[in-house]
Amino acid sequence: MTDSTMTTALRKADAITPALFAVAIFTSASLVFIVQPMVTKLVLPMLGGSPSVWNTSMVFFQTALLVGYGYAHLLQRIRSLKWQAAIHLSLLLAASLFLPLQISGILGEPNPAAPTAWLLATLALSVGAPFAVLSATAPLLQAWYARVRAGHADGQNPYVLYAASNLGSFLALLAYPALIEPLMSLSGQRTSWTGGYALFVLLVVGLAVAVWRRRVQDAPEPAPLAVSAPIPWREKGVLVLLAAAPSSLMLGVTAHLSTDVASAPFLWVAPLALYLLTFVIAFQARPWISLPTTLILQGALGAIVVSLVGLNTGQWLLLLLTHLGAFFLTALMCHQRLAERRPAPDRLTEFYLLLSLGGVVGGAFNALIAPTIFNGVWEYPLVMVLVGLARPWGDGALSRRDVTLLLIGIAIAIAPPIILEFMRYNPDFRALLSDQARLQVVQLILGGAAICAFLVRDRAILFTIIIGIMTLSAHHVARGYDWNLTERSFFGVMRVAVTQDPGMGGAVHVLMHGTTLHGAQARAPGFACMPTMYYAPATPLGQAAQRIHQRTPAAKIGVVGQGSGAMAAYKRAEDELTFFEIDPMVDRVSRDPSWFTYISRCADGPVRTVLGDARLTMAKEAPGTYDLLVIDAFSSDAVPTHLLTVEAIQGYLNLLKPDGVVVLHLSNRNLEITMPAVAAARQLGAADLHQIYMERPNSPEMAEASTEALAISRTPEGLADFKADGRWRKLAPTEVRPWTDDYVNLFGALIRQMKGRG
Repeated sequence: MTDSTMTTALRKADAITPALFAVAIFTSASLVFIVQPMVTKLVLPMLGGSPSVWNTSMVFFQTALLVGYGYAHLLQRIRSLKWQAAIHLSLLLAASLFLPLQISGILGEPNPAAPTAWLLATLALSVGAPFAVLSATAPLLQAWYARVRAGHADGQNPYVLYAASNLGSFLALLAYPALIEPLMSLSGQRTSWTGGYALFVLLVVGLAVAVWRRRVQDAPEPAPLAVSAPIPWREKGVLVLLAAAPSSLMLGVTAHLSTDVASAPFLWVAPLALYLLTFVIAFQARPWISLPTTLILQGALGAIVVSLVGLNTGQWLLLLLTHLGAFFLTALMCHQRLAERRPAPDRLTEFYLLLSLGGVVGGAFNALIAPTIFNGVWEYPLVMVLVGLARPWGDGALSRRDVTLLLIGIAIAIAPPIILEFMRYNPDFRALLSDQARLQVVQLILGGAAICAFLVRDRAILFTIIIGIMTLSAHHVARGYDWNLTERSFFGVMRVAVTQDPGMGGAVHVLMHGTTLHGAQARAPGFACMPTMYYAPATPLGQAAQRIHQRTPAAKIGVVGQGSGAMAAYKRAEDELTFFEIDPMVDRVSRDPSWFTYISRCADGPVRTVLGDARLTMAKEAPGTYDLLVIDAFSSDAVPTHLLTVEAIQGYLNLLKPDGVVVLHLSNRNLEITMPAVAAARQLGAADLHQIYMERPNSPEMAEASTEALAISRTPEGLADFKADGRWRKLAPTEVRPWTDDYVNLFGALIRQMKGRG
């Protein structure tokens, strides 16, 4: 080979090398973020579809990412790129033995009282190896790139490839609910992901060949990078904290929005997408948003949002956008702070290892620690306040202006609780303003404190003090305004409020799970044992219970979803009633007479509760024994889709007596889930009837609720008396594809709800 030929070949290699690195990193990141929702979806049926499954799974994925980054960092101790590439390819091939991905059953069924450890261990056994090795690609290839391109300008800043990595993650995340899930079954997703993994391995092989052609052509192996000064321990701590804050806020804002603001499907997508987008912006060579601009915007919106965390104004869209905007700017501020602190390229893998450690710390705090020490989503405002310390601290001594603004801000921030206490002991003054007007006054006052915080935004400590007091003030006002009981478990935040309904004798206890109403009970003796809301006698669920009573003097009834226990009010002495409930907290609250008495006093005889996911626990019941099954688990934002599949409905039918009936409560604000249920029933050859009940305008506010339900039986004879009622009707044929354990299309259900049922 002549010198000119060798030179031409090297030039071609130089030209394609950056593109190969970018494509490989983009592909690996896409695979990493497709596997996360896919695997979480695979494990959901074991844990009832709880949104906490996503948060806990995120902790696992962050931990696996940390393991992968640790491996990439250790691999840099091998000086030869050839051996690094050989080892990584070997591990990629070894990890392929776990493909196609599936959930391991080694650990059996989860304990609903403590499912976190089971979930983490099951994910580790099922997908830990391929995910960890795959996630090591981004820092590993960036380290290789810095060596291969050492003589080029782009080699001095390999961190820009991190933007390509997060862009791949961002696009994959958006594609999953909108394209992948609607178009592919789970088995198809698993197979395609395996194919993508194989393609990625080939890309790494091609990359190694392109790089190592230099060696074949007698070009020297890229030399190790010059060793820079070690990262000080204090700086390491700062890097970990800067990475931990956005990770915590991502999960915290998701929990807060779904608990206190809006119940919406795919809500987890927005914070995670924004989180990834901040990485893309922060590590660009020329960021779309500069750090000084970010600091100004974050100072304004961050000061405003803390005053809204504890106060629900009812303007959910405005709150949603405000919280997401504040989260985006805060995460961007932290990640830009990280980007400006990035070390020399020889410390690249150590830098990413510290970032990954921060991600684990933030995620673990939210998913593992916060639910055990807080009864509400307190971690979100706590971290939003503390992250103010990441702002500029300012130079020199405090000026008179700074001190004055601090004192004014503190005085304004503590005013609302003082005013509230004054109102409490002055009824005439309290009567001047309605509850909503008082709330607006509080927000206006706190707005003044937010202005003071913004004016000292370049003094991190002063800024943090003011917004911290604002947060405490807002929560103090909200605590006295909203809830009488707040408890938290793995499955969410449960609250009991007392509201007044004169039509039902006065006080009514209301049970909320997140933003979803799960039951209400009047406290007045004349109304206490009257089933309310979705379970009122006039609703489809109440009708079904009464119709089964007419059929038999001793009915066996099963109810999925316990709520306040309202269905227990229908239980006669001869009946057997079983609740199938996944959350032990729900069972405890609904049996506590200080809150609800449907089970303890209204039911005639004992009521059984079986804890665990309904699909798993109902499978252990004797076939052919139930007169009525009420499946009431679909009204919230986290729809347990595995309870609506063909396989699930077949399981319900197997439990019924020959003329038994399944009633699916399908009321949902966001998703059209009736058509898939109808399609599933008809695929099984079952009879079905549908009803939408509209609450009467003259009924007491808490007496009943509009309800949509589908009744299913093995044969038309099982629904003969339902059909004779006239309120139950047969729906027209549907072209909607039935959901199965292998295929669910939530995005399609969302679109149908937005467009009107089709």
